[in-house]
Amino acid sequence: MTPPPQQPPHEPHPDHDRGLEFDLSTLLSRRSLGMFLGAGTAAALAACTPGGSSAGAASATAPASSGTAAATSTPSASASPTLTRAIAECGVEIPEETAGPYPGDGSNGPNVLAASGVVRQDITSSFGTSSTMADGVPLTVTLTLLDNVNGCAPLAGAAVYAWHCDKDGKYSMYDAGLKDENYLRGVQQADANGQVTFQTIFPGAYSGRWPHIHFEVFESMDNATAAGQVLAVSQVALTDAACKEVYASAGYESSARNFPRTTLKSDNVFGDDGGIYQLATMTGSVSGGYSAGLNVTV
Repeated sequence: MTPPPQQPPHEPHPDHDRGLEFDLSTLLSRRSLGMFLGAGTAAALAACTPGGSSAGAASATAPASSGTAAATSTPSASASPTLTRAIAECGVEIPEETAGPYPGDGSNGPNVLAASGVVRQDITSSFGTSSTMADGVPLTVTLTLLDNVNGCAPLAGAAVYAWHCDKDGKYSMYDAGLKDENYLRGVQQADANGQVTFQTIFPGAYSGRWPHIHFEVFESMDNATAAGQVLAVSQVALTDAACKEVYASAGYESSARNFPRTTLKSDNVFGDDGGIYQLATMTGSVSGGYSAGLNVTV
């Protein structure tokens, strides 16, 4: 499939994030729709009713469910209080979202998942034929994967492919001047606590979208690197406070102009619920870098 035409700097991508239904047409070429919808249906039947606690809780947890059976799950002996609380409050599945027109997973043009070097924690630089580094405020992203069907046990051994735009709102492998770059893309395998961590930079804001990070969850590393069955496709929403601080710093001038134009409620991905299940918990500073955490229940 020919990649979408490139746009002038800082303009919204024409087909960006038009919804899950739009993306399914591109996913069919390499994924089984029956397996995809079957897994989602089974998990949905097991999902609990949200109890209404804030997604901005100290441990980056999703809203709690009432009467959850997650307490029966047993994480590893090294489980942190954050993970223990995540399991106890688990119950709402991560919303399915669009992968957008620039996933780089083979469903719409190039496939970085088949490239040697894509499995890595630090995704700030390109790999392979280029070593170009993406500039920006440092950001550490930790996702905790939880299995909703099995009492929210950590999804040890699952894999996550994460990607996002650079500080100017451009995507490697697609945008003009970046087609030979593959930075800000990478795969990690979940540890015994179901956690994956990526070292990256704070993404920019472009017209029409709230600042975000895309990710796909795979059952295993083999599935991820073979662009196999996907368990979930979603996005992490970054917090208003962190965005305002970062976009006021040098290098994010275009983001400072674009960010005020879109809210979580007006965003065409997070707008249906204000991103309450996808809003990361964030700490840090421009000088020291930021950390973002999100529980991902699948």
